[in-house]
Amino acid sequence: MNDRPPPMSAPILDPRLGDFESDHSAPKQRSLLAIAGSLLGEISLPKLAVIWTMQILAPAVLLGLAPLILTASIGKASSRLAEATWIGAAILVIAAAVAAFYGGRPLFRLLEQNFWSLNALGVQPGYAFWREAIRHATERSLGGRTGPGLARMRAASCAAAGVLLFVVAAFVATLAWPETQWIGSVADLTAPQRLILPTVANTIVVMSAYLAVAALIWGFSEALADQPLDLAPAPAPPAGARVFRVAHLSDVHVIGERYGMRIESGRAGARGNGRFERTLARLSAIHAENPLDLVLVTGDVTDAGTSAEWAEFLDILERFPELAALTLIAPGNHDVNIVDRANPARLDLPFSPIKVLRRMRTLSALAAVHGDRVRVSRDGATVPLGEALGPWRADIETFADRSGFALSRRLQRLWNETFPLILPPEGESGLGVAILDSNADTHFSFTNALGLIPVEQAKRLIAAFDAHPRAGWIVALHHHVTEYPRPVAAFSERIGTALINGAWFLRELKPYADRIVVMHGHRHVDWVGACGALTVVSAPSPVMAPDGRATHCYVHALTVGPGGRVSLLEPERVEIAAEPAVQPAPAVA
Repeated sequence: MNDRPPPMSAPILDPRLGDFESDHSAPKQRSLLAIAGSLLGEISLPKLAVIWTMQILAPAVLLGLAPLILTASIGKASSRLAEATWIGAAILVIAAAVAAFYGGRPLFRLLEQNFWSLNALGVQPGYAFWREAIRHATERSLGGRTGPGLARMRAASCAAAGVLLFVVAAFVATLAWPETQWIGSVADLTAPQRLILPTVANTIVVMSAYLAVAALIWGFSEALADQPLDLAPAPAPPAGARVFRVAHLSDVHVIGERYGMRIESGRAGARGNGRFERTLARLSAIHAENPLDLVLVTGDVTDAGTSAEWAEFLDILERFPELAALTLIAPGNHDVNIVDRANPARLDLPFSPIKVLRRMRTLSALAAVHGDRVRVSRDGATVPLGEALGPWRADIETFADRSGFALSRRLQRLWNETFPLILPPEGESGLGVAILDSNADTHFSFTNALGLIPVEQAKRLIAAFDAHPRAGWIVALHHHVTEYPRPVAAFSERIGTALINGAWFLRELKPYADRIVVMHGHRHVDWVGACGALTVVSAPSPVMAPDGRATHCYVHALTVGPGGRVSLLEPERVEIAAEPAVQPAPAVA
């Protein structure tokens, strides 16, 4: 008697191959318009209303009301001053001075924060949208241009976008001006319903006037700036120069389940983490033959920033200790901004502790991988990352166990103040690395890929450059600082993944451009180019391809010359072999 169980028949739907739900959030499989349409039936309208109120409506109302409240207060104080005796008047003047000193600065800071909040949410993204729209339309209608011809066309598009937005913003401000009211009275404040229209009009005029002026400045400054061009690396290093070998990876999108699909590629991407392991195995073999100096992963280390994904990444990296000791990682949007990998319509409220939890997972992984090799700016000095996080360790552990809004706010400040992470150069003329957080603070998977470099982070980066004036630098971030000088098939590629203030950031880097190589990922495209003296390197994803297709990454070679001048040499292409696609088992009769 045969006790063996009968063989399984092939399933009608092989779960290892996924289904259309695996493609639900994949912009590589579906257009952004199709994804947006599918969100309408699932999105949380109450959460959306809260986010709009906190991020847009409340700042707009405060900005529009500020002149009315201020002038009403001054008018009331003036009338009382006129009625008072000289002693009473003196007391009122002193009280007003004290109130202005202690209360004026917080009020000014509040108005400043509201203004820049509206700028970051509406003005800069709006300008970037129309700039890229004009560029995209121009490149498609006048296609075929390359090199300097394309650069001139891109520069003209920037100027055209600035002029167009100036005209539109000035027109809007002119329409709203008759409804504005800039001087208020106590009677106005007692009848707030009469202030609704003037408040809205005030805000529209302020932001439109700012956009009109800023668009002209941005447009023409970008038109006069260096445009990106393809760059041919040097074939060989100068005699006797030290060559730094950097393996550049990005967008490895580690997942936490064996047959999981990547959010972005859906079923068009590899299953499991085998490709990432094979990539490290190839780099380990290369390192044994010709040692590497650095393994740089520029973001999207995980697919959705979950604990299981970070655990998988750390487990895989621990199998290659010789590479782990050389690895630096930058946070990507998939590490910190994916709200829910299974539901792209889900929103994070602005005060949601889950947003901070994803950042704390990332920060913990950064500390585990980097150790005390990298340093953080604290009170004008730099300290090892482990030392900087030491006082926060108990808070991070408590927050991971219990959450809490108060801890969430404190730890968000910790995250903001941690970057850039600096790997100092060895010696005065060595090569340093600065790791940035380029992720915009978003609340929605549909906008998760946008980037933004905070001003304070850029200031700390410049301070690191100035502290080592003869060193060369790798600036590592996830988002691309400029659009590549090549047409794109879909407009969504230009706007859905943009570094919103990339042009401003390039201007900040320009004085140090010959000492810097910017390395990024995000777009899954390999490109080496230059904006003037600044070298830019984009990394392909070694995993984001169908199972039956090979992928690759690069080992870049850099030299640091006199004055910290960095030169990029011809890279070594590293092929990552494909594994056969999963095939359904044959049916058994």
